[in-house]
Amino acid sequence: MLLQSMNRSLRRAVICALGLALAAFAANALGVIRPLWPGLTVNAGSQGPQQAGPPLKTFPLFARNASTGKLRAYEANGTGGLKAAYELGGGFGEATALVQANVSEGGRAHDLYHRAGGTLYYTAEHGNDTKVIGGGWESYDTIVSVGNMGGSAEPDLIARDASGYLWLYQSKPDGTLEVRLRVGVGWGGMTLVGRGDYTGDGKADLLARFGDGTLNIYAGTGSATVDAVVATRYAVGGGWQAYKTLASAGDTDGDGKTDLIAADTAGALWLFKGTGNAAAPFAPRVQIGTSGWAAFDVLF
Repeated sequence: MLLQSMNRSLRRAVICALGLALAAFAANALGVIRPLWPGLTVNAGSQGPQQAGPPLKTFPLFARNASTGKLRAYEANGTGGLKAAYELGGGFGEATALVQANVSEGGRAHDLYHRAGGTLYYTAEHGNDTKVIGGGWESYDTIVSVGNMGGSAEPDLIARDASGYLWLYQSKPDGTLEVRLRVGVGWGGMTLVGRGDYTGDGKADLLARFGDGTLNIYAGTGSATVDAVVATRYAVGGGWQAYKTLASAGDTDGDGKTDLIAADTAGALWLFKGTGNAAAPFAPRVQIGTSGWAAFDVLF
C-alpha cells in the first residue's frame, strides 16, 4: 500500500509539473513572463486563446536534463539556430516518455504526452487539465511524435513494443487516440525520429537509425493501413552513432523543409538542414550549439 501511495504521489507531481510548465511556456511565448514556482495559477475551464492559421511546421526543441529532471525549451531563431533557453522547471525526471505534439488549437499549440508508470497522459498547452489517455503503455520501449502519418488532421504517435512491432496511434482533436494500427515488425534496436516530410512528397516520414550507425528514411504513405503506413526505404548514410540524441523540431531554419537536430557525445549540437530530396535529404551539418548538450538525455 505504501508503494502504491508513493506511485500515485509521483504521478501527481509529474502531472502538476507538466501542466505548470506548459502554462509558463505559453505565457513566455506571448511575451508575458510569469514565475513558474511558486504561485502560478492555471484557471480551470479556460481553453486559452485560439490561434488562427495552418498547423505549425516549426516547433521549440525541448530538452530534459538527465541529472536534475528539469526541462528547457529552445525556440528557433528563424535562421537555423536556437534562442536562449527558457526554463520550464523540474519534476520531469520520473517521466519515462516525453513527446511533444501540436494537437490542439487546430495544430497551433505545443502539447505534451508523457508516460508515468504504465499510464500515458496528455496535456494541452492552453488546456485546463491533464487527462489520462490509458494504461498498458509500459509495454513500449519507444514512443515518438511523427507528425501526420495516417492521413488525418492531427499528428500521430508511433510506439514500439519489446518484440520489435511498431504501432501507429492517430490523435483526435481532444488529444485522445484512435485504436492502434500495426506499422510492421523488425524495428527492434532502432532509434526512431520524425516530425515531417523528408522526401519532398508532402507526406510525413519516419527516420530510423540502426545499431550500426546507419540512418534511413522510411517514406510515409499517408495511409492508415495495416502494414502500409510506410513504404520505400531511402538510405541516408553511416556514422550516425557519433550522436547521442536525435530530434526533429520541424522546419528549424524556416525554408519550408523539415530538418534534423543531433547532439554529439562531446556535447555539441548540430543542424542537418532538410533538402526535400530523398536521394540527398540533408545538407552538410551546421553547428548550432557548442557545448553542454550531453547533459540532456531526451531531446524532443
